[in-house]
Amino acid sequence: MFKMTPKDFFLHVGVMITLYVSSISLITLLFQVLNIVYPDPLSYYVDPYSTGIRWAVASIVIVFPLFLLLSWLIGRTYVSSPDKRNLGIRKWLIFLTLFVAGIAIVTDLVVLVNSFLGGELSSRFVFKVLVIFVVSGLVFGYYLWDLRRTNQTNNKKSIIFAGTAIGLVTASLVVGFLVMGSPSQQRLTGFDFQKLSDLQNIQYQIVYRWQREAGLPNSLSDLDDSISGFVAPTDVQTGKSYEYKKISELSFELCADFNLDSNENFNRAIAVPLPAENIKGTYGPNEADNWRHGSGRVCFQRTIDPKLYPPSLRP
Repeated sequence: MFKMTPKDFFLHVGVMITLYVSSISLITLLFQVLNIVYPDPLSYYVDPYSTGIRWAVASIVIVFPLFLLLSWLIGRTYVSSPDKRNLGIRKWLIFLTLFVAGIAIVTDLVVLVNSFLGGELSSRFVFKVLVIFVVSGLVFGYYLWDLRRTNQTNNKKSIIFAGTAIGLVTASLVVGFLVMGSPSQQRLTGFDFQKLSDLQNIQYQIVYRWQREAGLPNSLSDLDDSISGFVAPTDVQTGKSYEYKKISELSFELCADFNLDSNENFNRAIAVPLPAENIKGTYGPNEADNWRHGSGRVCFQRTIDPKLYPPSLRP
């Protein structure tokens, strides 16, 4: 009978921690991909930076190989010292894992039936249920088999389980990168998002000035306010000022150079509707401005409605 050593303790605890982190990250990754592939009309915010996907991918890339390494080290320990399979910490952690995986599967099925009865079944929901069922089922099936087996030298099924897990994780990472885009594309998206945020801020200041002075600024520098601390932002990518043009007493134009074409998710991420095909709009009470843009230089023309935004001049 072998006594548990500090090495045994940390190896077993490390395997379970990395297993849980890898499983949760894999489920999160697939959920985020499904949210983009099958968008929900009731979802009013979509992260343009794919933050959820990035964190899930980063966790899997680092933690999952560590899980495989620790599992391999424990497997070698069991081959050289078969009695260590009877360590109390191993059985406790395996039964805990089986319990958690079993609860996940049962909860998954209950939610599926409940949603079906409520008429809320959709492709995205079905795929999410399938993701939880597959991941939890693999974990449950492997450790249930590992708990029952007696021949540690027969690694055929272990190889099958490991190959299936590696294949599933690798395929999920590939899909995640395809949906998220390359790191360089993510950076360009970030620049474009910042440009839209700057233009919205400038537009707000222009409308505020109109209400305060009943006139549009002649240039962006007219918006600078030493008391409030506002200074017209510049393009963080190029360091140049944004283009502004006063068209009439009520109309103006803002221009910027964008790296990529916008898409539905990107536009929804900044919480603005997508009404018309053109880029012209009227600044109205619902802020129904169209910020759709292509790549390259794009100009947004705005017209202020004095009835909706009357000047607030004092006598």
